Amino acid sequence: MAEKIGFVGLGIMGKPMARNLLKAGYDVTVYDIVGEAVEEVVGDGATPASSSQEVAAATDKIITMLPDSADSEKVILGPDGVLEGASAGKTVIDMSSIAPLVSQRIAAECAKKGVEMLDAPVSGGEPGAINATLAIMVGGKQEIFDQNFDLLKVMGGNVVLTGDIGAGGVTKLANQIIVAANIEALAEALVLATKAGVDPERVFNAIRGGLAGSNVMEAKAPMMLSRNFRAGFRVRLHQKDLRNVLQTGQELNVPLPVTALLQQMLGALVNEGEQESDHSALLKFVEGLAGIEVKAGG
Repeated sequence: MAEKIGFVGLGIMGKPMARNLLKAGYDVTVYDIVGEAVEEVVGDGATPASSSQEVAAATDKIITMLPDSADSEKVILGPDGVLEGASAGKTVIDMSSIAPLVSQRIAAECAKKGVEMLDAPVSGGEPGAINATLAIMVGGKQEIFDQNFDLLKVMGGNVVLTGDIGAGGVTKLANQIIVAANIEALAEALVLATKAGVDPERVFNAIRGGLAGSNVMEAKAPMMLSRNFRAGFRVRLHQKDLRNVLQTGQELNVPLPVTALLQQMLGALVNEGEQESDHSALLKFVEGLAGIEVKAGG
């Protein structure tokens, strides 16, 4: 009999992740506040539920993939939430990108009921979710990680336990600093090349194989050059992640000056109506400063 997995949160990332579990032969029960998303995944073979509580009652392992800390707390700990349906011995795997202290608070409440928890945020955007190549950064007990490793590998290409509960979130915050800084630096480089009269696509092809090359560049330069800002990872979500970074830095007394600037840039894009655009739209912020538009062919 196929293992029963619950999945709550069928957004840009969650929907393809749930589909990959179905393809791997898991018995998946799903819930989302957006009914159309549930219908799509049910069409692929999932079982629908009417609440997070119902998902947890029907399954042994419950995955949540939600936008922010408050969402995870509400869905897992709130009325009709996961913990109301989960019984001792079940496992909650929160794959949302949230504040580490919130993950620890949720885990403490789960423990009171004998429910195990992993915090397991991901990186890789929509393409990684679709292709099951996500980097999954996990916090929790070694034993619980080992029990769920095969499940997580269905959704990710790289699954690493980084420490106790909250460590997955800290790792994701570190990841988001580096991703944002890379995107912004790439934007500056392409704007500079364009302003200098050099074809930015040729610049990209010239530097991609050197030390400046990165997965970020490979994913985002083509989007910038074709001016395709359809969201793989939204501006508003990256702004949220960097807010969590700065809050965590403040709690630990760690100055993060570049992160603070990047968070403000993303905030400016939100004010310009770009909140649902891909975070590669940082290019538009830099273009605005320079008064020029980047595109392939110069």
